[in-house]
Amino acid sequence: MTPATLNIFASRLDAVCGEMGLVLRNAAFSPNIRDRLDFSCAVFDAQGALCAQAAHIPVHLGSMAFAMHGIVSRIAWRPGDQVILNDPYLGGTHLPDVTVIAPVFHDRELCAFVVNRAHHADIGAASPGSMPISARLDDEGVVIEPVHLVRENVLLPEVLQRLTQATRNRAESEGDFAAQLAANRAGTARLGALVAAYGLADFRQGIVALNDYAERLARAALADIPSGRYVFSDCLDDDGQGNRDIPIKVALTVSGQGAIADFSGTAAQVAGNVNCPLAVAAAAVYYAFRCLMPAQTPACAGAFRPIELLAPEGCLLNARKPAAVAAGNVETSTRVVDVILGALAQAIPQRIPAASHGSMNNLAIGSAGPRGGWDYYETIGGGMGAGASGGGLDGLQTHMTNTLNTPVEVLESRFPLRVSCYRLRRGSGGSGARRGGDGLVREFQFLAPAHFTLLTERRTHSPWGVAGGGDGRPGVNRLNDRDLPSKCEGELRAGDRLRIETPGGGGWGSMTPGGE
Repeated sequence: MTPATLNIFASRLDAVCGEMGLVLRNAAFSPNIRDRLDFSCAVFDAQGALCAQAAHIPVHLGSMAFAMHGIVSRIAWRPGDQVILNDPYLGGTHLPDVTVIAPVFHDRELCAFVVNRAHHADIGAASPGSMPISARLDDEGVVIEPVHLVRENVLLPEVLQRLTQATRNRAESEGDFAAQLAANRAGTARLGALVAAYGLADFRQGIVALNDYAERLARAALADIPSGRYVFSDCLDDDGQGNRDIPIKVALTVSGQGAIADFSGTAAQVAGNVNCPLAVAAAAVYYAFRCLMPAQTPACAGAFRPIELLAPEGCLLNARKPAAVAAGNVETSTRVVDVILGALAQAIPQRIPAASHGSMNNLAIGSAGPRGGWDYYETIGGGMGAGASGGGLDGLQTHMTNTLNTPVEVLESRFPLRVSCYRLRRGSGGSGARRGGDGLVREFQFLAPAHFTLLTERRTHSPWGVAGGGDGRPGVNRLNDRDLPSKCEGELRAGDRLRIETPGGGGWGSMTPGGE
């Protein structure tokens, strides 16, 4: 293909992912998918290699890119199939993230897959929101190993019933699963038409060309990093089970046009749920390097060929089943980004920002009853780290998630609570020639009894500054007048106020007379 036709080909693949996302959003029942956009869509080739993705959730997409080959190779696919899974140890992230895969055939020959992954606020855990302070995978909800939900265009009701019968709001759960199936039907129709338009041989040639182009851009970007070995470490506050200051260490070796991220020296897996499967760690590593590549780099497997990941089995970043992983996907992945960026800052300090707020500030809430109740889950933004070219942005999601906040109107109309405060946390960003972004304050007043779970980070360890910049302020969790730890759960009474103050980003550069 010529450069122009390759660009058109890539754009058409991206459009398939974008349309899938629109269908999923518009058909979903839950605020977490419809309003917060906690979902991702992508296209893979017949071997499970990433071909294209929409600009959705980095931790979803990177983990799928790492693990999809192992998933699709174990299934005998037929036209009209849709397979569902959430097992973190078979290519998932954590149990609420449910993946649905559909094959695309041309003249009865398998040629590609369309995939979407969406976060379900209820996947059957004992606590509302299905993000518990867990010690085993089974504590976190229903574990779905790859299984057909649709076989040759026929929905298998017994499978759907098994997935929804443990949830508190079965109608909402069924609606979200139906939305995922609909998104894949749209994707298979559009991608099938694209394959027919090009012809199968030219379609496959286009995928090869796209990956080769992405690899060239990736290697060129890595060649701009001075060769060397760069070591950096950071830590998690705790695991909710008594383990504190849990280290994550990377030795990043850059040589020529490749990079190896070696996490030897990272803590062993822990009793709490900050462990993660290797696919989640890979997603964070891929994301950090993708940020250094040109904007036009295709989001496909070729972009990650020069990047190697090493993490000893049984460590925090390559945990063994049945270790709990609910917070690994959301919190540990973010810290992996921090250590990769910290190592890169030693090599290319003018291109690497300070640490951002470093937590998805997860809040899961809902009624305590097992049936007919309500569940809600959200992540809350914070301050972005500053860089050489400008200060950090205020009050937004960074790095491994880019979901939206839930509008106050949606929360207050759907659930028995009021948002009594929602504002920027002024002065929480780190000082420096470029100031870090400020975090957020979000306070909820409950109108009825409820159960809450908090999975947060950067409450005891501040987001670090770069090149002499100051650290961002750590976050604070508070129930009424009482401070809460980073990870906790408990009961709420009518009238209680739960307040989350998220961390600010680190500052960049020492203050100078002409600085900010």
